[in-house]
Order: sequence, then structure tokens, then C-alpha cells
Amino acid sequence: MAMTVEPVDEAAALSVAACLFHGFSDASRLAIVRHLALGEHRVVDLTEHLGLAQSTVSKHLACLRDCGLVDSRPQGRASLFSLTHPEATMRLLSAAEELLELTGDAVALCPVYGVEAQG
Repeated sequence: MAMTVEPVDEAAALSVAACLFHGFSDASRLAIVRHLALGEHRVVDLTEHLGLAQSTVSKHLACLRDCGLVDSRPQGRASLFSLTHPEATMRLLSAAEELLELTGDAVALCPVYGVEAQG
């Protein structure tokens, strides 16, 4: 009996991948992810560590949660946030760091997405 393989909608798959990377596209969200890689944190902990406003941290955590990258659980009147898939997330960030080392300054100098373009 032959098995049929469903065709992959490449455009849809790429669109979803772009959404995933958008979740990581903000420096504050990346900083939050790096802190959560160390373990669970409350919003107040993240605001202290990162020097960001509570509303900013909450907004970024909501984005990360909506992307399925972060979970939360209640603890008293607060919530503890953690990475949903810490090992996979850290592998992705490690691969990104490796690619950044290989590209040198090219990413930072990109006229569309580089450091100067962000300013």
C-alpha cells in the first residue's frame, strides 16, 4: 500500500518561520529570553535586571507568550515566566551567535536592518 505525502505549502511555512523570527526581532525580547534561559522570573525581576519599564516587559512577555515561546504560571499574586522550550530556544540562539560570528559586521552594517537603520 503506497503512502501519499501531502504537499508542503512552502509560502505558508516560510510565513510561519518569519513570524517566529519576528518574536526574536527585538533586543528587549532577546534580553528577556536570555534571562528566562537562566530560569523562571517574575515581571518585577525582569524589570530590575533589564532596566525596562514594567509595561514594556509585560508587552514583550505577551508577544513571546503569543508566539508560544514563553509560558507563565501563577505564584501568589504574581506570575512566573519561563521558556516553553528552553533547549530548542538555546540551540537557536547559539546557531544565531555562530552565524553572527561568521558574517562579521555585515548584519550590523545592513542598510535596511542594521544598527544605523534602527536608529
